[in-house]
Amino acid sequence: MEKMLPLKLTGYLLFSLGTAVIGSLQFGYNTGVINAPEQKLRSFFNDTWMERYGEPISPGVCTVVWSVAVAIFSVGGMVGSFSVGVMANRFGRRRSMFLVNCLAVIGGLLMGFSTICYSYEMVIAGRLVIGLFCGLFTGLTPMYVGEVSPTPLRGAFGTLHQLGVVVGILVAQIFGLEFILGSEKMWPLLLALTVAPAVLQCILLPFCPESPRFLLINLKQEEQARKALVRLRGTEDVTEDLQEMKEESAKMAKEKKVNIAELFRSPAYRQPLLIAVMLQLSQQLSGINAVFYYSTGIFASAGVRQPIYATIAAGIVNTIFTVVSLFLVEKAGRRTLHLLGLGGMAISALIMTFSLYLKDIPAMSYMAILAVMLFVAMFELGPGPIPWFIVAELFSQGPRPAAMAVAGCCNWTANFLVGMSFPKLVELCGPWVFLIFTAFLIFFFIFTFIKVPETKGKTFDEISLGYFFGECLFFSPLGCRSELCALPFTEIVCIAKGNNHLMNTSSQIMQN
Repeated sequence: MEKMLPLKLTGYLLFSLGTAVIGSLQFGYNTGVINAPEQKLRSFFNDTWMERYGEPISPGVCTVVWSVAVAIFSVGGMVGSFSVGVMANRFGRRRSMFLVNCLAVIGGLLMGFSTICYSYEMVIAGRLVIGLFCGLFTGLTPMYVGEVSPTPLRGAFGTLHQLGVVVGILVAQIFGLEFILGSEKMWPLLLALTVAPAVLQCILLPFCPESPRFLLINLKQEEQARKALVRLRGTEDVTEDLQEMKEESAKMAKEKKVNIAELFRSPAYRQPLLIAVMLQLSQQLSGINAVFYYSTGIFASAGVRQPIYATIAAGIVNTIFTVVSLFLVEKAGRRTLHLLGLGGMAISALIMTFSLYLKDIPAMSYMAILAVMLFVAMFELGPGPIPWFIVAELFSQGPRPAAMAVAGCCNWTANFLVGMSFPKLVELCGPWVFLIFTAFLIFFFIFTFIKVPETKGKTFDEISLGYFFGECLFFSPLGCRSELCALPFTEIVCIAKGNNHLMNTSSQIMQN
């Protein structure tokens, strides 16, 4: 039977989680905000060029400047995500979030004042800085949320990061409408609006606790960790949480500090690191961004007079199913939902491919719209939220920041590659481009079925301990080479905790 902790949702816990997720909303907002004012930005590039050189900008140069302004965001994200581990360990989770918001203010102001200064370089620089900010927060938010959440609800609260992302995208789509902030004069304010949530989060963060795990394990401040847990859990009895962290700390004390290089070299981390990277790739190579890029064309082919409103409707579906995932993840489990999402997306991609190919048939155009909605819904059930927080679950406190940095960098790199290559792929393949993503989805489905463990209801220590005995702990139905697989998971954990020889030879068991 899985260990169950007494549950009491406190307002302080929800406040702390909500404050952290503002960073996720920022990520979503800055991902989606650049699409709406594209033509206004191109006109601004031309006007600036005229002001400087007395002649219009050539279409080719304008496209290059626009592409750089869009893609530089992902470059900043890659750099930022690789810096998560160093920053989180040096300054702590809460203080790091506070400091990183300075980047959002700088980036927002650069973009907001670009028209006054007649400088399209300020837009590009602002996007780079904002990308750096978002890259850091894609690691900091899931890490903080995972470390302050009670074990039985860690998965549900883990989806809050993705919920913040999709709400941010939806807000950007709505604010980007012509009659709100998407006009010729108001687009700088649309880009600069990212400063507001950054300031709000800076005001709220001092009222949030530092991660109890960071306080106890990294700083050895047990009393401060206990006080934080008492406020977060709403009860004086936090012995079980403290004991779990002490056991993790004791295990870490026997190991040297783990950096990114050691993460790749150590056999003990090889399997969870592979899973973490593959889950991040499954999110970006699923084709979700490509679908959003292509959705306006799909809706236009269906005869929708205002495709932007249909795109907003897809954003609403996006948000609704993220909320659905929040309630399902602790019941159905991470692995089950990820498999369901990947399989559903593969089927949707096939329907979308043939619907676009046969779009001259009126019914097929509407079938394509339904396929887009289903694709988005399936993404938010599994591949959307789960890769972000399961990485924090697969690693103990020591290697967790480094693992989050590697996983985040892989996510941003894949995002950049898809964003840069998709327009050319559409040009070469037409509607058949989604068959490429279907192949990726099938591959990731098979990988998830064979390799990804179910972490629902297990403590960080139990999950990391499971890897010491190999995959068989999680996949006994698929066959196993250890007699330990015949025992329930909790019994194996008890045996390991009471048997030093077994713990000392765990790496040998894994290798065999």
